[in-house]
Amino acid sequence: MNEPTGSSETQPTVVQSALRGLACKCPRCGEGKLYAGFLTLAPSCSRCGLDYAFIDSGDGPAIFIIMLAGAIVVGCALVVEVKYQPPFWLHAVLWLPLILATTLLPLRSMKSLLIALQFHHKAAPGRLIDRAK
Repeated sequence: MNEPTGSSETQPTVVQSALRGLACKCPRCGEGKLYAGFLTLAPSCSRCGLDYAFIDSGDGPAIFIIMLAGAIVVGCALVVEVKYQPPFWLHAVLWLPLILATTLLPLRSMKSLLIALQFHHKAAPGRLIDRAK
């Protein structure tokens, strides 16, 4: 991971890192863009030059979003089914747009939040400890 170029830079707090993540900005400087496309990461920060090669958010953001969206949509669908008993086509008309809204809209911010927290905590792949002595 690239270290800050100047020694005068201070480590941001967890809240600052989280806000940078939610804003989809560079986790180090908070100014450069993190994405080149909808979910495609830029190769590096345009402001501070941080190389984004260290980033590996995996499936974490998608799992968080699926769990939250699932709870919201299933809860709403159950309430509507029990209270009004609409036909199945109406369920599709009601819940498909809600599924798209609750999964696609927050996915980008959730991914950048996890990237910013990964950078803040200096996350790295696990390493085995040689215990043989």
